[in-house]
Amino acid sequence: MRVLLRLHVLDRVAIGLLATGLLCVATGLLPTGSASDAMTRIAPLLPFLGTVIVLAELTSRAEVFDVLAVRVARAGRGSYPLLFLLCVAFASVTTIALNLDTTAVLLTPVMLALASRVGIAPVPLAMTTVWLANTASLLLPVSNLTNLLAANRVALSPLGLAGRMWAPQLAALVVTMACLWLFFWRRGRRGGPVVDESGLIAVPVSGPGAARAADVRPDTADRYVPPAVHRPADPVLFRACAFACAGFLIAILVADVPLWIASATAALVAVAAFAVRDRSAIRLSLVPWRLLVMVPGMFLVVETVDAHGLHDLLASAIGHHGGTPGLFRAAAVGGGLSNVLNNLPVYLAGEAAVPVANHDQLLALLVGTNAGPVITPWASLATLLWYERCQAHGVRVPVARLMGTGAVLATAAVIAAVGALALTR
Repeated sequence: MRVLLRLHVLDRVAIGLLATGLLCVATGLLPTGSASDAMTRIAPLLPFLGTVIVLAELTSRAEVFDVLAVRVARAGRGSYPLLFLLCVAFASVTTIALNLDTTAVLLTPVMLALASRVGIAPVPLAMTTVWLANTASLLLPVSNLTNLLAANRVALSPLGLAGRMWAPQLAALVVTMACLWLFFWRRGRRGGPVVDESGLIAVPVSGPGAARAADVRPDTADRYVPPAVHRPADPVLFRACAFACAGFLIAILVADVPLWIASATAALVAVAAFAVRDRSAIRLSLVPWRLLVMVPGMFLVVETVDAHGLHDLLASAIGHHGGTPGLFRAAAVGGGLSNVLNNLPVYLAGEAAVPVANHDQLLALLVGTNAGPVITPWASLATLLWYERCQAHGVRVPVARLMGTGAVLATAAVIAAVGALALTR
């Protein structure tokens, strides 16, 4: 009991979810066949999660992210508005062309390192990453696993899906940019590393995401001093990890290699480099045990709930109407339940509840489960990965602020995107 009490609250949640899921299987609440199907669906996700986190940790230690952060800061030429546009474009293109989970893992450390280079709190940059990892994931099948499932269901090619979803994607991006600027980036919101009395802004004082005192200035202008070129301490480790990350991205973009194979190979390259140059960095704590425990438990619990009434509830809530009201209903149900449970199992359950012929209604459900999961830390796998990266870098993003601003974004982005979907039918 004392051991459990010493664990982080998310560790206790992860253990509780897995224990509950296993108990459901053991008692027969979840049939063995359904449990097996659930584990088969997530089998490729677990090695991807484990290896991509190891890759990100070692790449961060090799200072690859620091170099990228400095280059972005220098490209901004001292202008915060220009830097904002660059960060939005960087996160959006990464999500659209690669994958939202890749954005959460590989781009988050870049953004956190960037904060210390331009003298602002890391929270605005962290929120830019997680919000765009979700809301910019509507356009291509590769952008989100749910997109792959939806494209197969409605028989759309990558170009066909893009042709149908370009307007919802554009609407979601515009809303996200507006919310980011309003809540985090405008003057008076992006200030230096100070925790106020309400605890709404938190900046680490040590670790990879720490802001340097010399870099932090009062938030009174739209200018910053571009940093000098950053040179890594160990060029060999830097090149090895940069090569590993580039190979990972090329493998999933060009060679169409499964995510877990690409991430495992890249992680092995990074581990091998550190084994030769800095063996002290190789430790078991690099493995994201919390996520590897939480994900199977989450799927087992959701499968149990689905087997005992969730399907009927979803079918009733979504309805069978394929018109504009049906689109908004499907999106609202998908986005709302994603923040309660998680978007991937909710999409799978919702897909079965949408009538086969209602293609637009299914795409609206996709909008809800992609752009809506920005309220709770567990709403999407990308958000979980992002939260893990923030914790690892010592950056505390208060849950109350995450949920409050996320609720505004989720509502506005889903309404705008579904509206655009309806108008371009």
